[in-house]
Amino acid sequence: MKKGLAILAIIMAFVFSFGLMAWVQAADKVADTFKLDNDKAFFKDSKRTKPAVELTHLKHEKQYKIACTECHHDYKNGKNVWKQGDKVAKCNSCHKAAEEGKKLTLQNAFHKNCKDCHTKLKTEGKKTGPTLCAQCHVEKK
Repeated sequence: MKKGLAILAIIMAFVFSFGLMAWVQAADKVADTFKLDNDKAFFKDSKRTKPAVELTHLKHEKQYKIACTECHHDYKNGKNVWKQGDKVAKCNSCHKAAEEGKKLTLQNAFHKNCKDCHTKLKTEGKKTGPTLCAQCHVEKK
């Protein structure tokens, strides 16, 4: 009887462990595409003038081979110390709507990071992403 309970306890521990691992992995999963939608950070009355930008995260990572640290960062002493597996903070947790010292506003951070990267690729003669407002901020019909 004791042997049966011990075996059952071991089986339950394995099932719990695998379930916990699957839950943690699902929590860390990033959507293939998502909207860069930060109305409250940009607008006091939450009324936008352009649609939110849809980021193709999976394409940037897999197809375009963009390093995670091109977008994700945690600067300490002028150096990006963020690495794969670290917690990803929402951009607006540091980049606010108004200027804060040396940090870019949220809107400028998005524009500088995305648009500058696309423009750089274009000048290198490589396939590039959009660089004009209406190419990123696409009206849904």
